[in-house]
Amino acid sequence: MSPAGRGCGSACSQRTRRDRVVGRTLLVALSLLWVLSASAQQPPGMPSTPAAGPSTPPAAPAGTPALEPKAIEVLKASSSRLAAARTLSFTAVASYESPSRVGPALVYTTRSLVTLQRPDKLRVIQTGDGPANEFYYNGKTMMAFMPAEKLVAVADAPPTVDAMLEAAFRTHGTYFPFADAIVVDPYGDIAKGLELAFYVGQSKVVGGTTTDIVAYAGDGVFVQMWIGAQDKLPRMARAVFQKDPQRLRHQVEFSSWKLDGAVPAGAFASAGAAAAKRIPFAHPDPGPPMVGTPPPPAGETPKTK
Repeated sequence: MSPAGRGCGSACSQRTRRDRVVGRTLLVALSLLWVLSASAQQPPGMPSTPAAGPSTPPAAPAGTPALEPKAIEVLKASSSRLAAARTLSFTAVASYESPSRVGPALVYTTRSLVTLQRPDKLRVIQTGDGPANEFYYNGKTMMAFMPAEKLVAVADAPPTVDAMLEAAFRTHGTYFPFADAIVVDPYGDIAKGLELAFYVGQSKVVGGTTTDIVAYAGDGVFVQMWIGAQDKLPRMARAVFQKDPQRLRHQVEFSSWKLDGAVPAGAFASAGAAAAKRIPFAHPDPGPPMVGTPPPPAGETPKTK
């Protein structure tokens, strides 16, 4: 797997612009539950950042395969383990660098408690460097709720988690850095843009267990992954966008994995949200269209502020 949809998963656009969106979101947005220019993963199908800098992954040394079999084996084994689970729960701690006003990068961190029930249920309870928020998806609607502010946004959603992740990012700016751990085929998403993959070795430090370390590149991102040698579960991922001239680093740590556990009734709804004030589930900073973003369907008017 990667904790990344295609190309980190699928590479999402405009890192610099999205950092500005994140800053606004931490103060006011519920509509943008989790926009992260960061992380070793990105929602399926999004283009990579058009910016200055190298546009191709580092070349493999002469005489070595671009896609090392050992690395592909580790990625596929992790993907299969995740894809086979009907329910998943885990904790994801994401940190990402963003330039400060004086130049050197600052680090922002969030912690997400994630519960997934395939094919159409997702709950994310998030705390971190910004307002606490909750996200619920039940196969018909997606809801973002800020309990302290008593604000809630609800929107119609597609009938599967994968389709919802795509729609949420494109239309509302909602993004989860652990997206590749919850899509139906993690390796399939990576493979679509995979250009380089190699096996680094093992670690006995990360995640409190022995992990296999792999690195791969594609869709404009270079990712290093630590995956449990025995349980095949992701423990950490670090990513750098290759077109980012500052080479800012993004990281996600995974813990508290539980596969095929029982999910309590009512887990994908919030009683507190019923009394909250409704606000639009709209992108907080639509701005100009992102490079590579397709135009809206015929007859649909782009959202404005």
